[in-house]
This record gives sequence, C-alpha cells and structure tokens, in this order.
Amino acid sequence: MSRTGKKPVAIPAGVTASIQDGQVSVKGPKGTLSMPLSDEVTYTLEDGALTVAPVNDSKRARSFWGMQRTLVQNLVTGVTEGYTKVLEITGVGYRAAAQGKTLKLQLGYSHDVDYAIPEGIEIKTPDNTTVEISGIDKQKVGQVAAEIRRWRKPEPYKGKGIKYRGEFIFRKEGKKK
Repeated sequence: MSRTGKKPVAIPAGVTASIQDGQVSVKGPKGTLSMPLSDEVTYTLEDGALTVAPVNDSKRARSFWGMQRTLVQNLVTGVTEGYTKVLEITGVGYRAAAQGKTLKLQLGYSHDVDYAIPEGIEIKTPDNTTVEISGIDKQKVGQVAAEIRRWRKPEPYKGKGIKYRGEFIFRKEGKKK
C-alpha cells in the first residue's frame, strides 16, 4: 500500500480542478496546468479533494499510484504558490545578469554564455552571483536550473562553479609534495 497514494490531494479555495478528455486540469491564481491521465490509476474528484487509486492490484498499478498522486499535488502547488530554485555562482570573475529573455553568464570561457529563457519561466538576478528561477511547472523549473548548472558544475578542489543553494560540495585536498 502506498502511504503517499492514500492521501487525497486537497483542492484549496480559488483553485478549480477538472478531469476530462484524458487529462487532469488545475486552474488557480498563478495559471493553468494539466497532465495526461495514466491508465494504471483512477482519479475521482469529490468534496474539494482529488483522490487517486490503483485500477487493480498489479505491481505496475501500485507503483504508478503514489507517483501520479504526487504529480497531481505538484500541479495544485504550482498554480497556488509556484516553485523556485536558487543557483549560486562561485568563482573569480563568474557572474550572471538577466537581460530581457536571455540570461548572460560569464563563467571563465573565452565567450559569454547566452541562455534563452523558456516560456513560463521567470529568472531574476538579485546580485551578480545569484540566479533565482521561478515558475508554476515544477519539472520545467528544475530542468532550466539543471541546464544552467550544466555550463559549469562545481569542482571539488576550489568549489568554483554553479551550485544549488544549500547543496554541499565535497571538497578534496590538493596534491601534496
């Protein structure tokens, strides 16, 4: 039994959810999100809550149960609060600046890296070593953060690079004589 899957997803005031045309749609103050329905689970909307249950007792249906419930919860959280990831840039001369629909990164290469900001994502740079990525779609926010981080992952000797806020970088000792 899935402990996560058993819990119903509460639909807060100001948010409407609907199940139709093979999709779950959630509309809230920040926007609208939808996802396709899985054949392995059933979705029921009643009393201000959306419940997910497996179709049968097969291993595949039970494994989809908790995941589908979490995906629906992510839709509800996205349209009410949104998601934010914060990246920190460490290194001499490394900096970032958001300019319109592009993020300009200086990461020690011979050229600046221009990252085109996708639709539905907002990027802010409160200072030149911090990048705040926000949006309503959790998967898209995480993907954009991973793509930006991929330009210069943190290295273990000096800790230079782009890291998530709160991420621990395992430091190594340098070469001894």
